[in-house]
Amino acid sequence: MMLAHTELRTRLQTICIVLVAMVVVVTAMKLAKGLLAPVTLGLIVGIVAAPGMRLLARLGIPRAVSASISLLFVGAATVLLIAGLGPIVMDLIGQVPRIEDEIRWWVIDASRAIRGLESVQIELEQSLAEDGKEVEAAMPSLLDALSMAPNFAAQLLTFAGTFFFFTLTQNEIYATVKGKAASLRQADKAVSHYFVTVAAINAGLGAAVFAAMTVIGVPNPILWGAAAFILNFVLYLGPVMLLVALAVVGFTEFNGAYALLPALAYLMLNMTEAQFVTPTLVGQRLQLNPLVVFLAILFGLWLWGPIGGIVSLPLLVWATAFMAHQPQPDPATDADLAPTQA
Repeated sequence: MMLAHTELRTRLQTICIVLVAMVVVVTAMKLAKGLLAPVTLGLIVGIVAAPGMRLLARLGIPRAVSASISLLFVGAATVLLIAGLGPIVMDLIGQVPRIEDEIRWWVIDASRAIRGLESVQIELEQSLAEDGKEVEAAMPSLLDALSMAPNFAAQLLTFAGTFFFFTLTQNEIYATVKGKAASLRQADKAVSHYFVTVAAINAGLGAAVFAAMTVIGVPNPILWGAAAFILNFVLYLGPVMLLVALAVVGFTEFNGAYALLPALAYLMLNMTEAQFVTPTLVGQRLQLNPLVVFLAILFGLWLWGPIGGIVSLPLLVWATAFMAHQPQPDPATDADLAPTQA
């Protein structure tokens, strides 16, 4: 009885120590966001670029040159993404006053249809006006942008340095991990295949959204196609953000039931992709629990913001593939390697 009590106490102490250690680690990761987030992003992008590095190595290109080419390619892709998203963000910000006016007119029309609510109408109009002032005050000023520039530049340099030196010395790093190099490479391969497959699916979704928005008559359809391609990498949350944005654009650009068409068209395309295309092309290779994926993305967003939302799913894929490709002990090999008896 005393022995069982001692074992139970030891087990509870171990659980408490593990929980405290997890809290300390998560807190440290959140406090070190400015350093760890770009470093992790650089490692993830380096893992995704590993097949290209191997291809360049087979062509006889020195690894330092290959790492430089990969860094230039990633930099050019980042500039293109920022250039594509910038007009969309600025357009949505510019729509804020127009959205306020639309909401104000809806409130006025609804209050006119119901007698005796004049006071409610006035209060709602005043609250909307105050909300508009708060939105304008929340908009980042030029001084705010300038104050954030050094931090952004530091994180960008951290990302670039991590990516370059990781791709340059990846073979040496994996060689130092005894007995795990094969599992690490299998995990890298799973992440690369996953990213390439999802990128191809998202490109098809972006093209379909571009075509649908063009037919409907939504302004800047190519930008909405680019947004669908980019935001679909952030599962669940990205499509919801774009759905809300298209609903807002629909109500500001069109009248009547036609205003629902942009959001409904995107919803149908996204559901087709999520329910049929992605499970067929990705689900057979890697099974991930949707709840685990959702919680991982939420945790990443809470921990490191947008960068956390981007790296959370690749990290989950990498960890799942790494655990699934652990080498199994071979009894025959173990017997051959066992020391002989004198």
